[in-house]
Amino acid sequence: MPTGYLDHPWPLAFAHRGGAGHFPENSWKAFEHAIRLGYAYLETDAHATSDGVVVAFHDKTLDRVTDARGRIAELTWRQVAAARIAGAEPIPLLADLLTAWPDARFNIDVKDAPAVGPLVGVLQATNAWDRVCLTSFSGMRLSATRRLLPRPVCTATTPAGIGAIRAGLPRRMLTARFAALSVRCAQIPFSMATPGFLGRAHAAGLQVHAWTVNDRATMASLLDLGVDGIMTDEIELLRDLLISRSQWQPRVSG
Repeated sequence: MPTGYLDHPWPLAFAHRGGAGHFPENSWKAFEHAIRLGYAYLETDAHATSDGVVVAFHDKTLDRVTDARGRIAELTWRQVAAARIAGAEPIPLLADLLTAWPDARFNIDVKDAPAVGPLVGVLQATNAWDRVCLTSFSGMRLSATRRLLPRPVCTATTPAGIGAIRAGLPRRMLTARFAALSVRCAQIPFSMATPGFLGRAHAAGLQVHAWTVNDRATMASLLDLGVDGIMTDEIELLRDLLISRSQWQPRVSG
């Protein structure tokens, strides 16, 4: 069972897509800003180009946020590298992010099947096993990633796992299943965070992280409820709130 990823003092503060409220999402500038603020946890997404290069990018296509078009899995890295987020920022390589800040932890959403094998290769090349958590909306994609991993890595629940928690399946059954799969946390839309869900998830040995929370009142209510982590685009707002509550736990550079 991996232990390193979640060993930071709670509550955990995640810079969603690097901190998309201040700089273009998943851009180097966004991640760099979060690091300067002291964020220990950076949330991002993984896609692979047709030649197996893993990029930190949310959508399957370049169309929405860049000045280029096309599906990443069908483009070469050279083609993707020419695109600019918001017309200005290059798309980062996941390996470069992991290497640039070796004391930061990365929450990585495996967004497309072609990324599975190359992502495992990046984790191996960067030796980032204990500072990543893998998640996906696709249980099949997450299972495929687990099968290729040479060692256990922290993962979040799949939608099926979240459904099992909500349904109130026996704690002993859930605990054993999650432990066998190295599932350490449930990452849910903030609207799903209820006392009942938190109680059942905690009883099964999981942390609960809520996304994507961009207003102060909701952040405060979730913290009062007992969530273990919050993902936000508004990383300055969350940091200031945590400071005001004496709950800010900045990254300690090693």
